[in-house]
Amino acid sequence: MAEDLIINKGSKEEQYKSLLPQIQGLLTGETDFIANLANIAAALKEQFNFFWVGFYLVKDNQLVLGPFQGPVACTRITYNRGVCGTSWAQKETLIVPNVEEFPGHIACSSLSKSEIVLPLFKNGEVIGVLDVDSSELNTFDEIDEKYLKEIIEQLS
Repeated sequence: MAEDLIINKGSKEEQYKSLLPQIQGLLTGETDFIANLANIAAALKEQFNFFWVGFYLVKDNQLVLGPFQGPVACTRITYNRGVCGTSWAQKETLIVPNVEEFPGHIACSSLSKSEIVLPLFKNGEVIGVLDVDSSELNTFDEIDEKYLKEIIEQLS
């Protein structure tokens, strides 16, 4: 597949439905995990113009910054701290409509207002998280959760 995305300007669900096969095309035949994370982050940022999209990977019992798109970010996050660390600890997706109201939120950028974090699993263990931030409140919902899960499931 060519490395150009076809950007869909329809509803959020239509945008995800258009993006899914394009991401699959980017991942097909590529075995490098980091390269695939980088392309997923870029595709999501380009399609939705989210404030920040990226991955943190579990290393030495911390989340360490991986491939991302957006402004500079926190490099390390401890287990059960902030939205990313809590998603890792709870092994579940967290949707945060207003990050200011999340106990222990780590403000890597004061411009981030809402967030969704999904854990990445391998053999039942969390190996990282997908973190997506918006500069607007209440950006993320069940539609994002559903399709972002489908996207990260393509990694396995």
